[in-house]
Amino acid sequence: MLPCKKDPNVAAAAEQHYSVGFSSGVLGSRRRLLAGGGGGSDHCQKKGKVPLLSLQAIHEIHIFIFVLAVTHVVLSLLTVLLGSAQMRIWKHWENAIQEEEGSVPKKIMHVGQFEFIQDRFKGINRCSSILRWLHSFVKQFYEPVSKSDYTTMRIGFIMTHCRTNPKFNFYKYMIRTLEADFKKVVGISWYLWVFVMVFLLLNVDGWHSYFWISFIPLTLLLVVGTKLEHIFTQLAHEVAEKHSAIEGELVVTPSDSLFWFRRPRVVLFFIHFILFQNAFEIAFFFWILSTYGFNSCIMGRAEFVIPRIIISVFIQMLCSYSTLPLYAIVTQMGSSFKRTVFEENVQEGLVGWAQQVKKRKGKRVINGEGGSSTTQPISGVQMGNLAVEKDSSLEEAKLIEGNSSNT
Repeated sequence: MLPCKKDPNVAAAAEQHYSVGFSSGVLGSRRRLLAGGGGGSDHCQKKGKVPLLSLQAIHEIHIFIFVLAVTHVVLSLLTVLLGSAQMRIWKHWENAIQEEEGSVPKKIMHVGQFEFIQDRFKGINRCSSILRWLHSFVKQFYEPVSKSDYTTMRIGFIMTHCRTNPKFNFYKYMIRTLEADFKKVVGISWYLWVFVMVFLLLNVDGWHSYFWISFIPLTLLLVVGTKLEHIFTQLAHEVAEKHSAIEGELVVTPSDSLFWFRRPRVVLFFIHFILFQNAFEIAFFFWILSTYGFNSCIMGRAEFVIPRIIISVFIQMLCSYSTLPLYAIVTQMGSSFKRTVFEENVQEGLVGWAQQVKKRKGKRVINGEGGSSTTQPISGVQMGNLAVEKDSSLEEAKLIEGNSSNT
């Protein structure tokens, strides 16, 4: 169960280094460690034991943890930068829609005339569910999000959550949400470190485990991309089945039922794991390369190492240019929206007002006063659909903002 074949000469030296000598007597016995190095070894020798890891091994593990953390942060930032560059065209689409808002007369159109339906439902997509999944799988490799996709998702979001604010800037909201989500992705959770330990233990000579493990993030990435693309198809299918003709814009209905386990955030968990696992592959390669060299037995054979690097680069590019933009827009099709629907200064103001209300309520409770207030929906936003953490301050913010809209 070692990453390299056991060398008899090295094994004998190691055995001599860590062996324990026993000298038995009539009344008892004693153990003596023949050789050791460093304070850790001395401490173990006093107890008649040997260290599980040498000081050199611990030092190398510390270096690898540092390299892995830096690689994960750098690759996550690179993913966001490349993905944002890919999504920059959405800003032009948003500006064009804002300028055309209200100037285009409403007319009745057959549902099959809408570009979104033509791309996502007509043709082979109507034949069977298997063909729809296959089309979704292929679609993630070319033009994952078209202008008709963006326009339809934008209208569906606004009509569901911000019906009174047709000028809502959907692009800015998505960017703010993406930035907030990837602050969590940059972090490394405890369960990811558990995966690292498992992967290190699976590095056994002859197994080529790292080569097979590299297919895990690739498979997950393709599955996630296919699922996100298929949500477009599901939305188009629902509209086409319900309507034969539509007046005005095509409106889809966001729902949590479109996502795995009815939780859109599950997608973020998978992307987090994919990026971390990919960072592990790249960090491990460069760490072994700099520490032991390319021809080291720990590195493995070249015919297994080179495909791993190619797979890692492919994962990085596909996640940046396809999966991340898909995640940014498709996860907004849940039943609720996020607190980033407000500008940052508005969020701070709401929290500040909420804290003031809590202080006033506390004083009223102390003085024995009571009161009741009625809540009103915020102008342009239906607060009942806001997906935020269970924070009492934000709940109070809804009350303050509702009352402020009446004044």
